[in-house]
Amino acid sequence: MTARAFFRLPYADSYCAVEQLSGSPARLASVAGAGGRSGFIIAPFDATEAEPVLLLRPDRVEWRPVEAETAVASRLPRPEADAAAERKAYAADFARCHRQLVAGRFLKLVLARRSVERMARRVAPEQLFLRACRLYPRMFVALVEAPQCGTWLAATPELLLGGDGGRWHTVALAGTMRLEGGALGFDCPPSPAGPASDAMSWSAKNRLEQRLVADYIGSVLRPFAADVSRKAARTVRAGDIVHLRSDFDFALAPGKSGGELADALHPTPAVCGLPKDAARSFILAAEHSPRSYYSGFMGPLGLGGATNLFVTLRCMRIEGRECGLYAGGGLLPDSVEEQEWRETEAKMDTMRRVIGDAI
Repeated sequence: MTARAFFRLPYADSYCAVEQLSGSPARLASVAGAGGRSGFIIAPFDATEAEPVLLLRPDRVEWRPVEAETAVASRLPRPEADAAAERKAYAADFARCHRQLVAGRFLKLVLARRSVERMARRVAPEQLFLRACRLYPRMFVALVEAPQCGTWLAATPELLLGGDGGRWHTVALAGTMRLEGGALGFDCPPSPAGPASDAMSWSAKNRLEQRLVADYIGSVLRPFAADVSRKAARTVRAGDIVHLRSDFDFALAPGKSGGELADALHPTPAVCGLPKDAARSFILAAEHSPRSYYSGFMGPLGLGGATNLFVTLRCMRIEGRECGLYAGGGLLPDSVEEQEWRETEAKMDTMRRVIGDAI
């Protein structure tokens, strides 16, 4: 397997192909460790020797128009025993997390899970990438292939850090609702500016979850940023799901780098919890399925002078006909297990649509 990455920025009608023609991607301890190099980066939730931060060297960079895929996958029914085992494991993980929240040890915990789906036949990953581009015009869509990490496809709505050396941008994205019925007309056709008004009714739980993430990002920015502008939370669409999003626009403070800020932001409470370090340690020990590169981040680093790093959400690892799908949700003391399970199912439907219509 050679190392390559395809990515399409939100609302773009072309994508970028980045290829490393020789050698292996650089293994980094952190984004700041890139030392001014450019390329495509993929980072796990928690970097280890087995799952490092990888930087693909941009030996060949080519922009291509987004075209229709030539092959569409179909999804096989899942064995009932596998589905039941997944459901049982999630319930146990939820109970373990919820006890900690009720006891006051954490303000928030994000619980993730993995689900395995199989395609009826093997489809080239680049065709799945093109299908995701067509299905999800609002999202950052990326395909990464490298021997050290395998093959990952993501269609994610969450920017970790973007900038071009002048102004920089990040978002706080949290809170989730599934669109159904007449609500499916929200923000259709897709518009970069989003709807002029926000008629969505959000629960107190979702608003609190989003505020926790936004306040965390604001606190992290203080030593790194100047001239910070924070916009009020608004509803944004990602597939058939909506989230609450607050945008931050700023300049880097003298002597600070984008790599240092990305390292400080990751992982945000949108994928981890609060307090951050204790929550990450608890998640690594408590979750039934290791996260791997899910809830890490990926994107172009300094390519053409621009950086766009996105949190690796709504993603899957592709291994032949088998696809490991990942999703998570933020838990608070008043979270209900069945509701949280349905939220992860709704998020996994993003990739299920890529590998075949719902069964």
